[in-house]
Amino acid sequence: MGDTLTLSASDGHRLSAYRATPAGTPRGGLVVAQEIFGVNSHIKRVADGWAADGYVALAPALFDRVERGVALLYTQVDIERGREIRGKMSTEDAVKDVRAAVRELAPAGHPIGVVGYCWGGTLAWLAATRVDGVAAAVGYYGGGIADAAAEEPRCPVLLHFGETDASIPPEHWEKVRRLRPTLPIHLYPAGHGFNCDERSHYHEPSARLARERTLAFFRQHVG
Repeated sequence: MGDTLTLSASDGHRLSAYRATPAGTPRGGLVVAQEIFGVNSHIKRVADGWAADGYVALAPALFDRVERGVALLYTQVDIERGREIRGKMSTEDAVKDVRAAVRELAPAGHPIGVVGYCWGGTLAWLAATRVDGVAAAVGYYGGGIADAAAEEPRCPVLLHFGETDASIPPEHWEKVRRLRPTLPIHLYPAGHGFNCDERSHYHEPSARLARERTLAFFRQHVG
Protein backbone atom coordinates (compact mmCIF):
# COMPACT_ATOMS: atom_id res chain seq x y z
CA MET A 1 0.00 0.00 0.00
CA GLY A 2 1.20 3.47 -0.84
CA ASP A 3 0.50 6.86 0.62
CA THR A 4 -0.88 10.15 -0.67
CA LEU A 5 1.00 13.43 -0.69
CA THR A 6 0.54 16.91 -2.14
CA LEU A 7 2.66 18.37 -4.92
CA SER A 8 3.09 22.01 -5.91
CA ALA A 9 3.33 22.96 -9.58
CA SER A 10 5.30 25.95 -10.83
CA ASP A 11 2.15 28.07 -11.16
CA GLY A 12 1.10 27.43 -7.55
CA HIS A 13 -1.44 24.69 -8.31
CA ARG A 14 -1.48 21.97 -5.67
CA LEU A 15 -2.32 18.42 -6.65
CA SER A 16 -2.38 15.09 -4.92
CA ALA A 17 -0.22 12.14 -5.85
CA TYR A 18 -0.10 8.46 -4.95
CA ARG A 19 3.34 7.26 -3.88
CA ALA A 20 4.46 3.65 -3.67
CA THR A 21 7.84 2.98 -2.05
CA PRO A 22 10.02 -0.14 -2.40
CA ALA A 23 10.89 -2.23 0.63
CA GLY A 24 14.65 -1.83 0.15
CA THR A 25 16.97 0.84 -1.18
CA PRO A 26 15.36 2.44 -4.26
CA ARG A 27 16.94 1.91 -7.64
CA GLY A 28 15.47 5.22 -8.84
CA GLY A 29 12.21 7.09 -9.20
CA LEU A 30 9.37 6.69 -11.67
CA VAL A 31 6.56 9.11 -12.42
CA VAL A 32 3.47 7.16 -13.47
CA ALA A 33 1.28 9.25 -15.78
CA GLN A 34 -2.37 8.25 -15.67
CA GLU A 35 -4.91 7.30 -18.31
CA ILE A 36 -8.05 9.41 -18.73
CA PHE A 37 -9.53 7.56 -15.74
CA GLY A 38 -7.60 9.40 -13.06
CA VAL A 39 -5.47 7.85 -10.34
CA ASN A 40 -7.78 4.89 -9.96
CA SER A 41 -7.23 1.42 -8.51
CA HIS A 42 -5.46 0.24 -11.66
CA ILE A 43 -2.94 3.10 -11.73
CA LYS A 44 -2.26 2.57 -8.04
CA ARG A 45 -1.58 -1.13 -8.71
CA VAL A 46 0.71 -0.15 -11.56
CA ALA A 47 2.63 2.14 -9.21
CA ASP A 48 2.74 -0.63 -6.59
CA GLY A 49 4.17 -2.96 -9.23
CA TRP A 50 6.98 -0.56 -10.10
CA ALA A 51 7.71 -0.15 -6.40
CA ALA A 52 7.99 -3.92 -6.11
CA ASP A 53 10.66 -3.70 -8.81
CA GLY A 54 12.63 -1.24 -6.72
CA TYR A 55 11.45 2.20 -7.80
CA VAL A 56 9.78 4.98 -5.86
CA ALA A 57 6.67 5.32 -8.02
CA LEU A 58 4.71 8.57 -7.96
CA ALA A 59 1.36 8.92 -9.76
CA PRO A 60 0.24 12.57 -9.85
CA ALA A 61 -3.49 13.28 -10.00
CA LEU A 62 -3.42 15.16 -13.28
CA PHE A 63 -7.17 15.81 -13.29
CA ASP A 64 -7.02 17.78 -10.02
CA ARG A 65 -7.03 21.05 -11.95
CA VAL A 66 -10.53 20.21 -13.19
CA GLU A 67 -11.92 17.91 -10.52
CA ARG A 68 -10.25 16.41 -7.48
CA GLY A 69 -10.33 12.77 -6.52
CA VAL A 70 -11.17 11.40 -9.97
CA ALA A 71 -10.95 7.59 -10.00
CA LEU A 72 -13.08 6.22 -12.81
CA LEU A 73 -14.00 2.71 -13.92
CA TYR A 74 -13.76 1.38 -17.46
CA THR A 75 -17.44 1.58 -18.34
CA GLN A 76 -18.68 3.52 -21.34
CA VAL A 77 -20.17 6.14 -19.05
CA ASP A 78 -16.84 6.68 -17.30
CA ILE A 79 -14.97 6.68 -20.63
CA GLU A 80 -17.12 9.59 -21.74
CA ARG A 81 -16.64 11.34 -18.42
CA GLY A 82 -12.89 10.87 -18.60
CA ARG A 83 -12.81 12.30 -22.09
CA GLU A 84 -14.84 15.28 -20.93
CA ILE A 85 -12.46 16.01 -18.06
CA ARG A 86 -9.45 15.49 -20.32
CA GLY A 87 -10.92 18.01 -22.75
CA LYS A 88 -10.86 20.66 -20.04
CA MET A 89 -7.15 20.12 -19.33
CA SER A 90 -4.47 22.00 -21.22
CA THR A 91 -1.40 20.07 -22.26
CA GLU A 92 0.81 22.79 -20.80
CA ASP A 93 -0.81 22.43 -17.38
CA ALA A 94 -0.49 18.65 -17.47
CA VAL A 95 3.22 18.97 -18.25
CA LYS A 96 3.58 21.37 -15.31
CA ASP A 97 2.08 18.74 -13.04
CA VAL A 98 4.34 15.98 -14.39
CA ARG A 99 7.26 18.34 -13.83
CA ALA A 100 6.11 18.81 -10.23
CA ALA A 101 6.21 15.04 -9.75
CA VAL A 102 9.73 14.85 -11.19
CA ARG A 103 10.80 17.66 -8.88
CA GLU A 104 9.30 15.82 -5.88
CA LEU A 105 11.45 12.76 -6.62
CA ALA A 106 14.63 14.70 -7.40
CA PRO A 107 15.93 15.41 -3.86
CA ALA A 108 16.61 11.69 -3.32
CA GLY A 109 19.35 11.97 -5.92
CA HIS A 110 18.27 8.93 -7.93
CA PRO A 111 17.68 8.96 -11.69
CA ILE A 112 14.04 9.52 -12.60
CA GLY A 113 12.01 7.93 -15.36
CA VAL A 114 8.48 8.60 -16.60
CA VAL A 115 6.05 5.93 -17.75
CA GLY A 116 2.61 6.81 -19.06
CA TYR A 117 -0.45 5.03 -20.34
CA CYS A 118 -3.05 6.30 -22.84
CA TRP A 119 -3.15 10.09 -22.29
CA GLY A 120 -0.22 9.54 -19.96
CA GLY A 121 1.69 7.93 -22.83
CA THR A 122 1.61 11.24 -24.65
CA LEU A 123 2.67 13.03 -21.47
CA ALA A 124 5.60 10.64 -21.09
CA TRP A 125 6.80 11.73 -24.53
CA LEU A 126 6.34 15.40 -23.60
CA ALA A 127 8.21 14.81 -20.36
CA ALA A 128 11.12 13.55 -22.44
CA THR A 129 11.05 16.64 -24.66
CA ARG A 130 10.11 19.37 -22.16
CA VAL A 131 11.00 18.38 -18.60
CA ASP A 132 14.49 18.65 -17.16
CA GLY A 133 15.80 15.83 -14.99
CA VAL A 134 14.14 12.91 -16.79
CA ALA A 135 16.56 10.04 -17.44
CA ALA A 136 14.22 7.91 -19.58
CA ALA A 137 10.58 7.81 -20.68
CA VAL A 138 8.22 5.07 -21.83
CA GLY A 139 4.90 5.72 -23.50
CA TYR A 140 2.11 3.18 -23.89
CA TYR A 141 -0.35 3.92 -26.73
CA GLY A 142 -0.11 7.69 -26.46
CA GLY A 143 -2.51 9.14 -29.01
CA GLY A 144 -0.87 12.56 -29.17
CA ILE A 145 2.74 11.51 -29.70
CA ALA A 146 2.71 11.85 -33.48
CA ASP A 147 1.57 15.46 -33.23
CA ALA A 148 4.58 16.24 -31.04
CA ALA A 149 7.09 13.89 -32.67
CA ALA A 150 9.06 16.82 -34.11
CA GLU A 151 10.01 17.84 -30.57
CA GLU A 152 13.52 16.71 -29.67
CA PRO A 153 13.68 14.25 -26.75
CA ARG A 154 16.28 15.00 -24.09
CA CYS A 155 16.55 11.39 -22.92
CA PRO A 156 16.08 7.85 -24.23
CA VAL A 157 12.44 7.01 -25.08
CA LEU A 158 10.65 3.70 -25.68
CA LEU A 159 7.15 3.49 -27.18
CA HIS A 160 4.49 0.75 -27.25
CA PHE A 161 1.45 0.62 -29.57
CA GLY A 162 -1.29 -1.91 -30.31
CA GLU A 163 -1.68 -2.97 -33.94
CA THR A 164 -5.47 -3.15 -33.65
CA ASP A 165 -5.88 0.07 -31.67
CA ALA A 166 -8.98 1.67 -33.19
CA SER A 167 -8.08 5.10 -31.80
CA ILE A 168 -4.45 5.14 -32.97
CA PRO A 169 -4.16 4.09 -36.63
CA PRO A 170 -0.90 2.86 -38.21
CA GLU A 171 -0.34 6.30 -39.71
CA HIS A 172 0.36 7.51 -36.20
CA TRP A 173 3.34 5.34 -35.35
CA GLU A 174 4.52 5.45 -38.97
CA LYS A 175 4.80 9.24 -38.65
CA VAL A 176 6.74 8.85 -35.41
CA ARG A 177 9.07 6.36 -37.10
CA ARG A 178 9.58 8.70 -40.02
CA LEU A 179 10.47 11.63 -37.78
CA ARG A 180 12.36 9.53 -35.22
CA PRO A 181 13.93 6.65 -37.19
CA THR A 182 16.22 5.54 -34.34
CA LEU A 183 13.51 5.53 -31.68
CA PRO A 184 12.56 2.03 -30.46
CA ILE A 185 8.85 1.41 -31.15
CA HIS A 186 7.24 -1.94 -30.35
CA LEU A 187 3.95 -3.10 -31.87
CA TYR A 188 1.68 -5.71 -30.31
CA PRO A 189 -1.26 -7.80 -31.61
CA ALA A 190 -3.62 -5.92 -29.31
CA GLY A 191 -5.93 -2.94 -29.03
CA HIS A 192 -5.93 0.28 -27.03
CA GLY A 193 -5.34 -0.16 -23.31
CA PHE A 194 -3.88 -3.64 -23.71
CA ASN A 195 -1.82 -3.21 -20.54
CA CYS A 196 -4.83 -2.68 -18.27
CA ASP A 197 -6.33 -5.84 -16.81
CA GLU A 198 -9.58 -4.00 -16.05
CA ARG A 199 -10.24 -3.11 -19.69
CA SER A 200 -11.92 -5.23 -22.37
CA HIS A 201 -8.87 -4.87 -24.62
CA TYR A 202 -6.49 -6.28 -22.03
CA HIS A 203 -4.08 -8.66 -23.75
CA GLU A 204 -1.99 -10.51 -21.22
CA PRO A 205 0.83 -11.71 -23.53
CA SER A 206 1.32 -8.21 -24.94
CA ALA A 207 1.10 -6.61 -21.50
CA ARG A 208 3.67 -9.02 -20.10
CA LEU A 209 6.11 -8.52 -23.00
CA ALA A 210 5.73 -4.74 -22.97
CA ARG A 211 6.38 -4.64 -19.25
CA GLU A 212 9.46 -6.84 -19.58
CA ARG A 213 10.81 -4.49 -22.23
CA THR A 214 9.92 -1.44 -20.16
CA LEU A 215 11.60 -2.83 -17.05
CA ALA A 216 14.76 -3.70 -19.02
CA PHE A 217 14.75 -0.17 -20.46
CA PHE A 218 14.47 1.41 -17.01
CA ARG A 219 17.12 -0.93 -15.62
CA GLN A 220 19.45 0.36 -18.34
CA HIS A 221 18.70 4.06 -18.10
CA VAL A 222 17.33 4.66 -14.58
CA GLY A 223 18.81 1.97 -12.39
